[in-house]
Amino acid sequence: MRNLIRLIGRMILTMCPVLFGGVLNMLFVKTPLYKKIKRPIDGGRTWSDGQRIFGDNKTFAGFAGMTVGTLLSQVLWGLFLKSTGLTEKSELYVERENRPGFNALAGGLFGFAYALLELPNSFLKRRFEIRPGKTEKGLIGRLFFVLDQVDSMFGVMLVLAFLTPMTILKYFGYIALGGVIHILANLGMYKSGIRKNL
Repeated sequence: MRNLIRLIGRMILTMCPVLFGGVLNMLFVKTPLYKKIKRPIDGGRTWSDGQRIFGDNKTFAGFAGMTVGTLLSQVLWGLFLKSTGLTEKSELYVERENRPGFNALAGGLFGFAYALLELPNSFLKRRFEIRPGKTEKGLIGRLFFVLDQVDSMFGVMLVLAFLTPMTILKYFGYIALGGVIHILANLGMYKSGIRKNL
């Protein structure tokens, strides 16, 4: 049990910059700058079913915000870990050095993968006519609620798997843990008024 708790702690420590990047992006999309420059990735185009491809909530600005926010978070987190002697506790540095250049690359890739892997989910939701940013009731609503929590983690953990040794079991363990953290973070942002819904 102690080893499991230690492993979960290492996993959380490794994922923190992605969480912080998500929070920074949520704050960014509330700014006047975002509202001024936002452009939907699908350009307002529709699919053969007449529904939008991704919807208004998937924008180039949001994509860039997640990438840059996670890049900055990873660089700052790396500096924090180094200054506190916790570098070896993060799984990102099992085979890599905790350096700003590497952290910028890793953070940028994490943020890009996070935003990229949200797109298939948005595409599917438009096919089921689920409104952007809304949570539906029923079985489909519950399925998409779960998918909303883990979709981006598939991409983030794929990047991590390229950067550090990882078993399949740990890969899916990260996704499950990431889903739980995502729910808790969304709940916190909902309670604080940053998010309008879970």
